[in-house]
Amino acid sequence: MKYLTAVYEKVAMDPRLRFFGGVRLGTDVKIEDLRARYDQIVYAVGCESDRKMGIPGEELDGSFSATEFVGWYNGHPDHRHRTFDLSCENVAVVGIGNVAMDVTRLLACDPERLAKTDIADYALEALRKSKVKTVWLLGRRGPAEAAYSPVEIEEFGKLVGCDLVIKPQEAVVTEVSRLDKADANDKKKVAYVVEHAKKGEGTQARKIRLRYCVSPVEIIGEGGKITAVKLEKNELVDDGKGGAKCVGIKEYETIPAGLILRSVGYRGIPITGVAFDEKSGHIPHVDGRVTLGGAPLPGEYVVGWAKRGPSGLIGTNRADSVLTVQSMLADLKDGKLPSGQIDAAPESATKLLSSRGVAVVSYAQWKKIDELERSRGAKQGKIREKFTTIEDMVAALSVAA
Repeated sequence: MKYLTAVYEKVAMDPRLRFFGGVRLGTDVKIEDLRARYDQIVYAVGCESDRKMGIPGEELDGSFSATEFVGWYNGHPDHRHRTFDLSCENVAVVGIGNVAMDVTRLLACDPERLAKTDIADYALEALRKSKVKTVWLLGRRGPAEAAYSPVEIEEFGKLVGCDLVIKPQEAVVTEVSRLDKADANDKKKVAYVVEHAKKGEGTQARKIRLRYCVSPVEIIGEGGKITAVKLEKNELVDDGKGGAKCVGIKEYETIPAGLILRSVGYRGIPITGVAFDEKSGHIPHVDGRVTLGGAPLPGEYVVGWAKRGPSGLIGTNRADSVLTVQSMLADLKDGKLPSGQIDAAPESATKLLSSRGVAVVSYAQWKKIDELERSRGAKQGKIREKFTTIEDMVAALSVAA
């Protein structure tokens, strides 16, 4: 990650790049404003919205998306105001992808091991007071289909003061999972699960109970607050496409939970004026070229999760971006850019934002905020102490000026 940070900083210092921070697309600047000033536009807006489970009780107090929880403990200004009741002994995390694994690890680890990280101070204090003893990690398919990496599952087994508990009868792989055709990573994580399941309950005070082939079908509550989650057991069957899908078998059980965090998929948020596929939840494209009704829109491109959906990390996104850039270069060479006149003057965008009263944060100012956060953290023996509101960031810049 340090290497990547250095690469990004080198790019940011290139005189051909200008950074406009604190600018809200669709509010401070419209897509039409960008089209009038740039030959090519790249949408790298990700998948900011989470998918809901669509089950009874999901509206009860104590039901959140895992991304809201991540934003809260990371000090994101949009989520720092949220409150999560950690006075319960049982928390259910739905999904077994990267985000779900991060959330589970945070809830189950010793809070003092987080003290030197960049976790928000209010979140650390809440975790120190946490009464959570068991985190139920719920996957609808089996260990061979799990989205986590071998390293992530192995880290669970190394948490101090916490046992990873897996039911031996769920740590199985059937022919439909086609493990014989899986890659080395998939085989490694399955082998770990099968072996770890033999260890049983363990003796530690905290538990991560990793469950496979179960789906929440109802969130149960009392007085408007969550008390339990009803699960249906699943069976894996051939999906007809060379993979496995889960089918409920109408066998049910109920687990206790005072808080539920869902991580069952993500989708993009439509941007006014930009093509969007409501069904898939991302921007339609062909080879990275944004399309409308199947036809490419000249000069508009997309990368990352907004392009292909919520899958993959930095390595995947890099390869994905290369393909989009190749399309951009080809269009430039072949003269397939928008035909209208644009206002390409360097000061054009700056003047527009200034006329609208937008307080733009420059890259130099962003670096100053970064420096101030690191300095604040160093005084407390931490990586950094974050500013968790936009107002605090702006105020800090004013003082430092």
